[in-house]
Amino acid sequence: MSHHEHFLLAGVMGWPVMHSRSPKLHNYWFEHYELAGAYVPLAVKPDGLEKALRALPALGFAGCNLTIPHKEQALRIVDHADARARRIGAISCVTVNADGSLTGTNNDWYGFVENLREAFPGWWADAGPAVVIGAGGASRAVVDALIHEGTKEIRLINRTRERATSLAHALDGPVTVLDWDKRHSALEGAALLVNTTSQGMVGNPALDLALDALPRTAEVCDIVYIPGETPLLKAARERGNRTVNGLGMLLHQARPAWRSWFDKDVEVTRELRALIEATI
Repeated sequence: MSHHEHFLLAGVMGWPVMHSRSPKLHNYWFEHYELAGAYVPLAVKPDGLEKALRALPALGFAGCNLTIPHKEQALRIVDHADARARRIGAISCVTVNADGSLTGTNNDWYGFVENLREAFPGWWADAGPAVVIGAGGASRAVVDALIHEGTKEIRLINRTRERATSLAHALDGPVTVLDWDKRHSALEGAALLVNTTSQGMVGNPALDLALDALPRTAEVCDIVYIPGETPLLKAARERGNRTVNGLGMLLHQARPAWRSWFDKDVEVTRELRALIEATI
């Protein structure tokens, strides 16, 4: 949908939402590309989500992003959602169509893959087994991305095995669910380790994971980006593993949204990354 003749408007819905870096990210692009528009935080409680989404067309919004805790609930509200979003079970982006209907997509998987490719030039999904810690909404996007990119073995570990098993069945790929007490030994022979939990985020305890069995050739990704280096990433870096945090995932998942909302291709520049890093 093209909005170039009008003031361009989009936002992010969450509860809470004022901590989000998304407004600074998207408003950078408005300024960088000299477009008249704004991206605003929308603090919406869960019980008000449907009314808020349905109000987007009347308020002139091209769409919005969704953050915690709205991604799964929003999937049940939008009029249309692509097959990938339905498989993942959550949406991260809503686009307002010309007729006022709402289309939901999940761009988190895209942000995850682009983050790896940027951080690890030459990365390829079938370099070896991937170990994914956690089985929440972010994990669904990460595991779906790895399946789509061609990873042949994914070892999925979660404190609650049932949730991991449900995720594995829903995504129907080469996923092996392992018990939480197997997490340390599960790293043996891995080419990629991904933490999708909030462990290690500011205010949360560090992820309880010993890296002794992890090959030093393995790449380590933590989708947390506050702090910029979690205890997991610090431990991995100090033993020689290549590491990346989740900031690039945030930056890159926003690019498909601009294509959907404004028919505009945008870039993640060094200036943009430095701008967001300065807020962390």
